[in-house]
Parts: sequence; C-alpha cells; structure tokens
Amino acid sequence: MNLRDLVYRLYARRVEGRLDHAAVPKHIGVILDGNRRWAKASGGTTAEGHQAGAQNISEFLGWCAETDVEVVTLWLLSTDNLDRPADELGPLLTIIENTVRDLASDGRWRVHHVGTMDLLPARTQSVLKEAEQSTHGRDGILVNVAVGYGGRQEIADAVRSMLLDAADKGTGLEQLADTVDVDLISSHLYTSGQPDPDLVIRTSGEQRLSGFMLWQSAHSEYYFCEVFWPAFRKVDFLRALRDYAARHRRYGA
Repeated sequence: MNLRDLVYRLYARRVEGRLDHAAVPKHIGVILDGNRRWAKASGGTTAEGHQAGAQNISEFLGWCAETDVEVVTLWLLSTDNLDRPADELGPLLTIIENTVRDLASDGRWRVHHVGTMDLLPARTQSVLKEAEQSTHGRDGILVNVAVGYGGRQEIADAVRSMLLDAADKGTGLEQLADTVDVDLISSHLYTSGQPDPDLVIRTSGEQRLSGFMLWQSAHSEYYFCEVFWPAFRKVDFLRALRDYAARHRRYGA
C-alpha cells in the first residue's frame, strides 16, 4: 500500500467514525454521471468508461449496506439515452444487462426495475424481469435499477395507469376527478409503496436533476459531487452522508 492510499483510508475511517448513523437517509437516489468524461480523461473508450462505472456499483451498494440505507435507486439509462448512436447504445445496454445479472446473483439485493419496459429491446426486458422475479422477497437493500427512465415519462405513465385502472373498475371521469390526490398518483408510480428518496447524489459536477424522480424528489436533499462516477470513492459517499446529516430538512418551506 502506498502512502496516498494509506492517507485516504485513514481519512475515510475518520469521516466514518464521526458519522451519525441515526441520521442516515433511508432511500438514496444516484445519478451515475461522468462515465464518458472519465474515459476521455483516462484515454479510454466510451464503453470502457461505462464498464468502469458499472464495476463501481457493487462497491457502492456495499457501502450502503454498512449503514441503515434501505432503498437505493441507480439511474443507469434515461429515455433520452435511447437516442444515442447504435454503436454506443448497444455496448451500453450489454453492460447494463450484465450489471443487472450480477446484482441479482449477488444474493444481497432485491432488484426492481423502474422505467418504461416497452422502450427497451426484448433482451434487456427479459434480463430486468428475470432479475426482479429471482430476487423477489429477498432480504437486503431494495435496488431500483432505472433503465429507460424519465421523470416526465413516469408521471405520464402513472396518469395513464390511473385512468386505465379506473376504466377497469367502471369509474367515470367525474368520479375519478373527485378522488384524484397525491397519494392516488403516487400509488401508480414505478416506485409505488416505496419511501421517497431522502438524498439524491449526482456525480461529475453537474448540478441539475435532468428529470430524475421528479415527483418523488419534491422534498429530497441534493448532493452534487465533482468526481466522475467511476472514480467515486467511499470517502465521497461518507462526505455525502455527513453533509446530509448536518442539514435541517424543511418540508415544503
């Protein structure tokens, strides 16, 4: 171990020792940004950047497991990303599929897909469905894999689901209008039944949500980290938790 690694470990241990575990967020959303820029800075290919980012996911979930985090949402592919050139999108989908398989076979996580299945290739759909079915009922952190996900699309899908459900029950539009409230719409989101994210982390220095969990993050705290996702370290994670614990959350104010 070189001196730099030793100093890093000692510093991470110091930050962790001062962390208030009673103030750890229950649900963390992560916008895994900066894979391509990390690859460019490292002299690698875009696919190598995405692969490096994928390899960091298991370690990140391990850090979450050391705390009291119960739900993690990982934004792996947005609906906008589906418009990327085929020579980039194809390898990215393969990396995502392999990542989801690894999460399912790990034995520690429950995997749940959030996003629009119909927009994804049949092979990707099959991998997501199989991972969700094989991990159903498993103990451990619930890992939402956001693939083919867009915040506006989610709200549109929720409204569509609500209308179709009402039609199946024979509920008229006027009657439905009288019953629509926040809870009803929330029950038709991809994350129905889950707690909203307490903390949303975005890597790479970008300071925007880009449509991530627009409905659920109304009262979330945000933490923007300069480091690219493949280089995101445990100490960066601990700093995010420390920053979150130091905030006084104001709901609606």
